[in-house]
Amino acid sequence: DNLAAEVKALREGQEKLWQSVEKLWQNVEKLWQEVKTLREGQEKLWQEVKTLREGQEKLWQNVEKLWQEVKTLREGQEDIVREQRRMSRAISDIGTTLERLTLSLEDEASEVVGFNLRGKLGVDFKFTRIFADSKEVDLYASQGDVWVIVEAATRLGVKLVNEVNRKADIIRHRKPELVKPRFIKAVYTLVPLNDAVEEAKKQGVWVLTWKEELTPLVIHTTNTSNLPT
Repeated sequence: DNLAAEVKALREGQEKLWQSVEKLWQNVEKLWQEVKTLREGQEKLWQEVKTLREGQEKLWQNVEKLWQEVKTLREGQEDIVREQRRMSRAISDIGTTLERLTLSLEDEASEVVGFNLRGKLGVDFKFTRIFADSKEVDLYASQGDVWVIVEAATRLGVKLVNEVNRKADIIRHRKPELVKPRFIKAVYTLVPLNDAVEEAKKQGVWVLTWKEELTPLVIHTTNTSNLPT
């Protein structure tokens, strides 16, 4: 009986041992499953890190490109500023040249018109620039009972012929102290246009170049009606 009891006890112990071994294997299996899960998670984490690094690298590449674009824009802006300065200097030079040309043309007109008047009328006229009602008259002079206005232009067009007449009227009404009984309207030019010369002839405007008279000298009678007193 004792032997049977011991055998039974051994069998029960062995059974418990196998149960413990079974549980141990189950735990080992769970542990391996957790390790596998951890490895998969770690793999995903490394994949995410790799993706982040790639994204960071692309970001730096884009930043580098952006800085390159900024550098290019700055260089382009500097080129624009230099070009603007160059153009500004060129425009200033052109303005200075035109001013000198205008002044020299007026001086030339004063000499040529004065020379021709001296030959025709035997009188010396001293020309000066004046302003009447904010309008500039290139040359004005008076001597005895005659006053003269002269416009100097490189190119003579119909518009300039009309401008001479308009300025004569402005002087007559706004500067009556400069008006004499008789007057001469003249234009000195380098490039006369045929239609303008014809119009000047019709309106009694004396047109001259450095070498010849293109229209005859006409001495007009000043209309003193409606003048301020």
